[in-house]
Parts: sequence; C-alpha cells; structure tokens
Amino acid sequence: MLELDGSDGGGQLFRSALTLSALTTTAFEMENVRGSRPEPGLKPQHLTALQTVAAITNASVEGAEVGESIITFEPAEPTGGHYEASIGTAGSVTLLFDAVIPIASALDRPLSLTATGGTSVAWSPSMPWYRRGKLPLLREVGLQAAIDVEQPGFYPPGGGKATLSLAPSTPSPLHLRDRGQPERARIHSTATTDLEDSDVAERQAKQARQRLEASSTDVEVTDRTTRYVTADSTGTVALVGLEYENGVIGADALGEPGKPAEDVADEAVDALLADHETGAAVDEHLADQLIPWLAIAGGEVRIPRTTDHVETHAALFDAFGFDVRIEQTEDEPVLVGET
Repeated sequence: MLELDGSDGGGQLFRSALTLSALTTTAFEMENVRGSRPEPGLKPQHLTALQTVAAITNASVEGAEVGESIITFEPAEPTGGHYEASIGTAGSVTLLFDAVIPIASALDRPLSLTATGGTSVAWSPSMPWYRRGKLPLLREVGLQAAIDVEQPGFYPPGGGKATLSLAPSTPSPLHLRDRGQPERARIHSTATTDLEDSDVAERQAKQARQRLEASSTDVEVTDRTTRYVTADSTGTVALVGLEYENGVIGADALGEPGKPAEDVADEAVDALLADHETGAAVDEHLADQLIPWLAIAGGEVRIPRTTDHVETHAALFDAFGFDVRIEQTEDEPVLVGET
C-alpha cells in the first residue's frame, strides 16, 4: 500500500490521489489530508469525491467521515454505469468531475455521473469555463465526454445539477509548447433572472469586450453571449477566453453582493491578460488540471508559472509511478509527461 502525506496540499491533492488510485488500482493511505488548510481533514465536498470514486471502483475505504484526516483507499477496476452524488450546499461540481474524468481512460463501458451542488463557485473552475474551455481542449486529444447542466448553482445554497457523460477514451499526447498567435477572443456572461432588470449580464459582457479590445492582445472578439438563468440564489459569472493557434487561456470571475458588474468583468480580464503576457499555452489553473493527461498520454505544456501547487501535484504523480516533471528554461516553465 502506498503511503502518502497530505500535509503540503489541499483538496486537489486528495482528489488526484483518488483518481490515480482508480487508474492504477493502487491502494493508498493518506495522512494529514488537507493538512495545509486552516480546517484540515475532509469537508463534505471531499467526502463526496471519496464516496463517488469508491463507488466507481468498488473500493474498500476507511476514514470516510467529515473531519477525518487519515484515509485508506483500496480500489478494484473502474466500472461504468450511472452514478449520483450530492455534494450539499455549494460544494464544487466541477472539482468532483475533475476527479472522475481521467478515469475515462480506464473504462470498459460508458459512465455517467449526476451531481448536485455548486456549478460556479469560488476556488474552482466555473461550469461555463469547464464546458467551453477545458472539455473542448481535452476532446481534441481523445477524451469522449459531455456535460449537461440542468440548473446552475451559486454560493451559498448551491442547488445546481449537472450530468457528466464519459465513454472509454484513449487520449493522445498533449503538444502545447508553442501556442502560436491568438486567433479569437470569446466572452460569455451569465446572471440569474432577478438581475435581468439591471442588465447585469450585458454590463459584464460590455465591460469585458471594451477591456479586451483596448488590450495588447490585438484579437477580435468573435463570440459574445449573455444569458439569464434560474437558480436557488442570486449569482453571476463572467468568462473570458483567448484561443490561439495551439492553446487556450481562460479566466472567470463571480459576482458578489455589492460588487458592480463591471468589476466582475475586470477581474476576469485582469487574470486573463496576466496569463497571456507570460507566453503560456494554457492558463494557470488549466496547467494544474492537465497534469493527469500528461501522466496518462505524455506530451508537453508551456505553463504561465511554476507554483507550489503544480510542484506538489506533480510529485504525487511520481509517487504513483508516472513521469511528470517541470522543465525550466529561462522564464519558460514547461510541464513534460513521459509514458
């Protein structure tokens, strides 16, 4: 059994350990789960990930309780079929999907997962970015996946519902070292229906477009959409993306009470431009999320910067026998995976 220490990581480290365990049928024990967080141990969203991957792999589990910091996980082979998960309140649905999607490479038949919780919440990818940025990129390298959103969910009540559908997939290597020239910019602005009279979705989109057109990207906004949705609470999300000849950078921002729509757009554009200026082929968050695919299929990805999060994540993959490393050439960090 593999012995792991979670003291340097958070929930992502734990979820990735579950994913890798499922892919390799390697049992592990992790101590100090989320040890670097102010409230260590499992929270409801991490427990849901544990229970979901355990169901998919018919795993034997010890420590499956909120607050537990020592977890033992012994999986069998992943099995397709339909699964359901309720995260509760506004726990992130996209982070749960992150733990499951790489398992597509080990499936023998289709899998679907319907999850309830938050679809666009803090500290996680928004569902619009997940569907319009991450999944299209992964489909290009062989992932067979789709997500249907029945209802968005915002903080604090959550209440969102989405279904992930996976088919057995054989991913090909990622070649994202040289992004080439920017080809187009996209803006997607969403708000709940109670904000329609204040034109919140339109204001977010308008501000984002003005900022992008005034920036150094020198690229046309080819797709600008606004929409209003029904949810259990008020919420907004602004998504901006830059597509290159060989790469994609995206950023999103969430509305909050008292936060003007224009500030939401500015927050997203500021993050986008910061990653764009580095010359990277993907944004900072996508860089971390692509590590499983580099481990499975190999390749190379130019990332904006080396972070403790990326280094800790890569070290975990090494512990499971995968070769993922960071190559640093001057100011150009590149994630490299060898199979």
